[in-house]
Parts: sequence; C-alpha cells; structure tokens
Amino acid sequence: MTIELVVFDMAGTTVDEQNVVYKTVHQAIQRAGFEVSLDEVLFHAAGKEKFQAILDVLQSKSNEQIAPETILPVFQDFEALLDRAYQDLTPKAMPGAVHVFETLRAHGIKVVLNTGYKRKVAAGLLQKLGWAEGLTFDLLLTADDVPRGRPYPDMILAAMQHFQVTDPKLTAKIGDSIVDVEEGIAAGCSISAGITTGAQTAAQLKTASPTHILTKLEDLLQFIDL
Repeated sequence: MTIELVVFDMAGTTVDEQNVVYKTVHQAIQRAGFEVSLDEVLFHAAGKEKFQAILDVLQSKSNEQIAPETILPVFQDFEALLDRAYQDLTPKAMPGAVHVFETLRAHGIKVVLNTGYKRKVAAGLLQKLGWAEGLTFDLLLTADDVPRGRPYPDMILAAMQHFQVTDPKLTAKIGDSIVDVEEGIAAGCSISAGITTGAQTAAQLKTASPTHILTKLEDLLQFIDL
C-alpha cells in the first residue's frame, strides 16, 4: 500500500535498551512498598507516558480509585533511578532498524520516532546510538511534546501536521505494545502493526486488533509500496 510516513516506537521496537525503563518502573514501585511483578508492569505500563504508566500499574492492584497526586513521589523516584541507570546503559539499534529507516527514506517516506519517554530521556538514548534527526530519521516526538500520550493519537497527528500529510491512510505505526497499536488505530493509520521484539507477546498484541503482527522490523517493507 502507499505510505508517506511511518511512525516507529523506540524502546523494544527500534531501540534495544534491555527493558531498563520497565525494570526501573518496577524497582520504584517496589521501593514504595507495593508488590507487583515485572510481567504486570510490562502489561500495564508498556508504551505509555511513564507517570500514567505507574498510575495504571498501581491502579491495577487497587480496588479504590488512586489519586494521581499520590503517585508523584514514586514517579520522582523513578526518574532519579532512571537517570542513574542510563548513565551506565549502552543501547543498541534493534536488528534491521537502520536498514529499514534507510530504505524508507530512500523512497521518500518520512521516518518518525515516537515514545512515551520525556524528550530529555529520548534524546539521550539517540545520542548514545549516534542517531541524528535529519540523517538517521526525520523527526522525534515524545510524550511531553503533545497534550495526550498513547493510546491517544496526538503524536501521530503532530507528525502528520509537521510533514503536511493530510490523509491518515498514508501513515503507518509500528510498536511493541497494545497502546502503540491503539494509537495507530485512533489516528486512522492504514497500518497499525504490533511487533514482538519488545514488551508484549503476539497474543497480547492481538487483543488490540492490529493490522499486522511483525516478528522483525524488515517484515514491514513487504506491506509498503516502494
């Protein structure tokens, strides 16, 4: 199909950072005295803006409504822990990521990275990878660039506006979490694909009704007219 813009998630989709973010979410929640497994964190938090992610994890363990302000100390601890974790982290490109970016861009298709991270965290990851906007990819959008994070379509709509793509059917979204798939569907993307390289399994991703389930990034190229 004809595609003009592809929006890729970062961690677990195009960037291998050894799940350090969700391990750190898990650590911060445990340090606050809550019992929760890493699998539960991955299920409830994957792909989301991280304050909302922590709130959703804790809400899943409570029968009462949790006030967002009570989560702030946990979130602040998470941010401090993550800063320290990232100092020692050496992220890697997911297999095939750079090749897919190069192939798409060579055919005039815009490559956008989006993430539930704050811009500071995302930019730090990209710097360590040696990926540069305008060279490796075309645009970075983060959770703090838009009013609403995933599963809302705000980041994809912002990318479309930036590149003057008026028809959402000319866009594709690829990510490793249910909320990535839901984001693409909410934006009206003709491709809203889940990929099994990150936080969630194919069975979990299928619950969001993706257009495709990918096992590697190169699989995407067979669905796009090049």
